[in-house]
Amino acid sequence: MLGSGEVVGKLETSWDELLNHDEPFELSFPSICGDHPSLTLKATVVHPCDDQDAALSDVLVDSEIARDTDAGHAQFAEYMTSENVFHLNAAVEHFQLVLDQCPVSHPDRAAALTNFAYARLQGYIRNDLQDIDTTTSLFREALAWRPQPHPDHPLSLYNLIDALTWRHNKKSTAADICEAAQLYHDLLPLCPEGTYLRNVTARENGVDYVIRRCNNLPIDASDEDICLRRVVLELCPLGHQHRPNTLDKLAWALESRFAQCGDVDDLDEGIQFDREALSLCPEGHPGRECYLNNLGYSLNVRFNHQGKPNDLDEAIFLYEETLCLCPVGHESRDASLNNLGHALITRFKEHGDIDDITRAVSFYREALTLCRPGHPRRDITLSHLAVALNTRYDKLDVSEDLNEAINLYRESLQLKRLDNPEHHRILSNLSSALCSRFTQTRENGDVEEAINLCQEALVALSSLHPDRMFSYWWLQVAYRSRYRVLHDPADLELAVENFRLASGHLTRGFPERIKVAYHWVTAAEEHSHASGLQAYSTLFDLLDHHLATRSSTISRREAATAFRYTRTLPVDAASCAIRHDNLRQAVELVEQGRGQQWSLASRLKTPVEDLESANATLAHNYLELSKLISDAAQSSATITDRAAVDRAATEYRRLTRQWEAAVAEIRHLRAFSRFLLSPSYEDLQAAARQGPVIILIASEYSRSAIIVPTSGDPHHVPLPSVTFADLNNLKDRFARAIRHASTMGPQVPRNDLIVLLRTVWDEIMLPIVNVLQHGLKLKFHSRIWLCPTAAFTSIPLHAAHPFRTNADRSKEPCLEDLYICSYTPTLSALVRSRQTMKKRITPSFVTIGQGQPGTGKGKALLAVDSELELVHKLVPAMANCTTISGDAATRAGALQALQQNTWVHLACHGKQDPKQPYNSHFVMRGEHLTLLDIMERDIPHAEFAFLSACHTAVGDEETPDEVIHLAAGLQFSGFKSVVGTLWEVDNSVAQHVVKAFYENMFMDLKDGGVMDCTKAAWALNRATHAVKTKVPLEQRMVFIHIGV
Repeated sequence: MLGSGEVVGKLETSWDELLNHDEPFELSFPSICGDHPSLTLKATVVHPCDDQDAALSDVLVDSEIARDTDAGHAQFAEYMTSENVFHLNAAVEHFQLVLDQCPVSHPDRAAALTNFAYARLQGYIRNDLQDIDTTTSLFREALAWRPQPHPDHPLSLYNLIDALTWRHNKKSTAADICEAAQLYHDLLPLCPEGTYLRNVTARENGVDYVIRRCNNLPIDASDEDICLRRVVLELCPLGHQHRPNTLDKLAWALESRFAQCGDVDDLDEGIQFDREALSLCPEGHPGRECYLNNLGYSLNVRFNHQGKPNDLDEAIFLYEETLCLCPVGHESRDASLNNLGHALITRFKEHGDIDDITRAVSFYREALTLCRPGHPRRDITLSHLAVALNTRYDKLDVSEDLNEAINLYRESLQLKRLDNPEHHRILSNLSSALCSRFTQTRENGDVEEAINLCQEALVALSSLHPDRMFSYWWLQVAYRSRYRVLHDPADLELAVENFRLASGHLTRGFPERIKVAYHWVTAAEEHSHASGLQAYSTLFDLLDHHLATRSSTISRREAATAFRYTRTLPVDAASCAIRHDNLRQAVELVEQGRGQQWSLASRLKTPVEDLESANATLAHNYLELSKLISDAAQSSATITDRAAVDRAATEYRRLTRQWEAAVAEIRHLRAFSRFLLSPSYEDLQAAARQGPVIILIASEYSRSAIIVPTSGDPHHVPLPSVTFADLNNLKDRFARAIRHASTMGPQVPRNDLIVLLRTVWDEIMLPIVNVLQHGLKLKFHSRIWLCPTAAFTSIPLHAAHPFRTNADRSKEPCLEDLYICSYTPTLSALVRSRQTMKKRITPSFVTIGQGQPGTGKGKALLAVDSELELVHKLVPAMANCTTISGDAATRAGALQALQQNTWVHLACHGKQDPKQPYNSHFVMRGEHLTLLDIMERDIPHAEFAFLSACHTAVGDEETPDEVIHLAAGLQFSGFKSVVGTLWEVDNSVAQHVVKAFYENMFMDLKDGGVMDCTKAAWALNRATHAVKTKVPLEQRMVFIHIGV
């Protein structure tokens, strides 16, 4: 480098020391004011020789270049001290001459460019030169000549940054400050702390200036904008004063991109940055209210997209804290009132608490008093108050609220420019209010205006904008409103088309699209429209995708129960298909809608033996990703920190996307085109391979049964004499009769139960038996599987009995006299159990009993030990039976025994949790053995389990069609055949059933047979017949068989 015209430092080296070198050496300068100059000189001693001209021309710099360079530096030094522009012009002229003598191939061209540009830049800074563009180009060329690892590369980077920064300072060119940030990102790692350049970057016009100016740039949510803000964040390490604001700006950019494109990863990452920004601004920090508000806003947005209740509650908490920091007179109080009001409206729509909507209206009215005419936020506040009043009208039907809302919307529209990003929302909201008034007044002008407003909103929005969904929604509301008055079929078709568009709008969150699809279903049912089946199918697909975004079993159930109105949809969908004479689709829809949580969990356990044969690499990749997702799901269940939960959710989605890509690749194989898709009727019919499966449909629209035979089309069995109210009444009467029977002596007739079982026979099972006998020609004592839905799940269908005598004094046969009955939670569960029976191993049997679980865990079960002894005696020697009881019967001991054995008999207290079924458990010493514990184990070689415990095969109250109970959990974990219980078991008499069961189960083994879990249903049937005189009716009915 030829120098820059500044005094760098004084050498503290004598001439003698300088001349006492035979080889080239380096000269460096001492620190000045604590700064260490980056300049290091390479020097050599030149000795005269005979041919002096030739030697000097090889070593010394060309004298003319050196002369002009020195003259330029001298003039530039004069300019820097005198500020006389004459010296600047002279310096520039000399440096120009030097540059002219250093063509592209010259080794000193970069130095010449730097000297020339540096002098011009200082003149620009002092307003003595105006052309900054040429100067910037000169620095850019110099940098190009000094790529990394050139020793002057850092200095050239800094010079270009300096030029860009000054150009931005005077011209406010956004591209300049963006490039400066990127160059600082490249420069700072090359400048260790304490070096001259590092200290220079910390000056007033240095890196902090660039950070501040980048943070002040408008957010456009483009990939480039977000990339820039990530770069700026890297310029703000922990402890940097601008880190909170930079985090906030990056979060805002990510959330803005989410609003445009709908990628929830952007929203989650933004929330993580919001949380960090808030954590860096503790109580008392002057900007804390901004970070509180922004995190609250982001959480509110995510609630609208994903429906997580905790997000909404936390958002309201944060908004309330924000409002406390914005007292009367604070410049942001109106904005804080607006935001809190919005969140309260959202919660009111979820829970209907009048206090929430009352507070929201009150907050908006206060905000409006703070936003008098001319205030920049008056239009927003008018709109928000209108929304609150419109929402309250929908609940309380006060026409004054509606009329005021319409007037407020109109006033807000007058204040908003057409290019305002909120304009389309007010159009849609006004459309909503006009539709509401049209239903009251039948004024056609209102509905016509409503339609026009929605169409205008659609024109203003890009094709991917998430808010298009609302415009589609309000359009269908308008068309349906007009259809109800004018009955024009074209309006109904237009409404349905907008249902399709709204529910299929990919950039909107699943919860809102699920609500749209649900309203499409109800509209199709109300108007008997042909799109009903498509509406149901769309809704189930959306629910499935929504639940798949949740990483843990518990969170999936919470997500499912949030949509309470979907509880009856599986049976309603099947009823709809039946009314459309499409029995195959009825079977497919009821299967798709029921047991979704089992389906989502089981897809990670799908057997892949056939795939391994076809493509071992794909099979291995699929299994690896399935395990990673399963591990991520289990670990996420234990996380309590909210930021960590968000990070875990993002990682879970990343793995899920990889898993979905692997599944898509598998589906490209010809034989695997339907791999893990919702099963077709042909797939589901495999459940009926050993006997027909009877699906009992309990819908408000119809009650019926669908029989899936071993081959051919399904059979429909109407149940016309059973009303929806009858079924619910029958369910409640059974519960009372069972409770009453438990207080009676063993020999007292169970008359209430007899009446109820006769009703079940006459009105439900007899019509089905007639089809089995006369339609399917099913032989007596054949196996059948019952698959009840809704209210049918709480009725002991297997015990249906006429309790009548024929004319010849013979007793009329009951269901279990005619057939061997089993249950299955879903057809898919039965298919999976059969698929995993391909590999059989040497059986091992364990009995697990806990009769003395400890204080507060229920009464002692005195018969448990004797029951275990009895079973041990009946199990054949080939099974190598072991027993775990007493102190050894702990959660850990029981889990280990379940995993190490193929056959299990479990005797203890069983507790079904009706509110959170995954907490249902077997009572052990110490910790409980929960359903979730069992589900998380994969026991592919397990075969049979007998659950001699209470309530092991009864589902929960919230989602009965999910069939979430202990017996189903064991089947899911790998047990193909399970005996469970529907209610409380009396241990004093249960041993009679247990003894008779195992005697029948193992009766053929003396002749060299093998232990066969598929005999369990037959053995249970024989056992309940054998103990009729010893065991009361309700204790014989309590045991049911599930599985193969």
